[in-house]
Amino acid sequence: MTAPVFVVAEEDFRGVAAGSRLVLDGPEGRHAVSVKRLRAGEDVVLTDGAGRWAGAVVTATEGKDRLVVSLDDDGVREEAEATPRITVVQALPKGDRGELAVETMTETGVDAVVPWAAARCITQWKGERGQKALSKWRATAREAGKQSRRVRFPEVAELATTKQVATLLSGADFAAVLHEEGSEPLATAELPAAGHIVLVVGPEGGVSPDELAAFAQAGAKPYRLGRSVLRTSTAGTAATALLLGRTGRWS
Repeated sequence: MTAPVFVVAEEDFRGVAAGSRLVLDGPEGRHAVSVKRLRAGEDVVLTDGAGRWAGAVVTATEGKDRLVVSLDDDGVREEAEATPRITVVQALPKGDRGELAVETMTETGVDAVVPWAAARCITQWKGERGQKALSKWRATAREAGKQSRRVRFPEVAELATTKQVATLLSGADFAAVLHEEGSEPLATAELPAAGHIVLVVGPEGGVSPDELAAFAQAGAKPYRLGRSVLRTSTAGTAATALLLGRTGRWS
């Protein structure tokens, strides 16, 4: 089994050399000691979630929420950003399906998620409620990143309007809207070897004609995934897996 991942603050890695002693406390320390029940001699991975990471070995536990570790001989390393970068624009689903989408896309390997207030979204993010929902998406990405042993967690952007999504699409090296009426399957689309891929996943009610027109003007074509129509909470995960396989990122 691979070593469990724990998050440390970016500043905790500054000036840290191989063999240095670090103390994991707070919620992460409590999870390591009281939930994972780690003990001296076990391996862990520490990361800031932005690509910087270090392997370490547990040297001691202190109480119920402090884990003392020693960094391995390689010290702090940095994982390069993967290419092509994959961003999924996710229309807001109902209930907790948005968190499910973020969780499974993170586990699969997506690099960024952009929440989108599509015209046919039933869910609306407004005011304090919207900020709370966004915080949940970001916390989900962090926890799913740890669970899937990632050291570079996906970015979860601020809520985007259709105009902002169109701007994002116009700057992509490959832009696609997942749509059941797309004339071309995503499985055969010509993909870039590097750069930025942006996929749009619409709401349960579908992408509106006006939105499709705006995205087409920005350079995004409609593509279909397969014969079946997926829910908005699963389409992004399926498409991400397909692209990771086709671009060689899973090889």
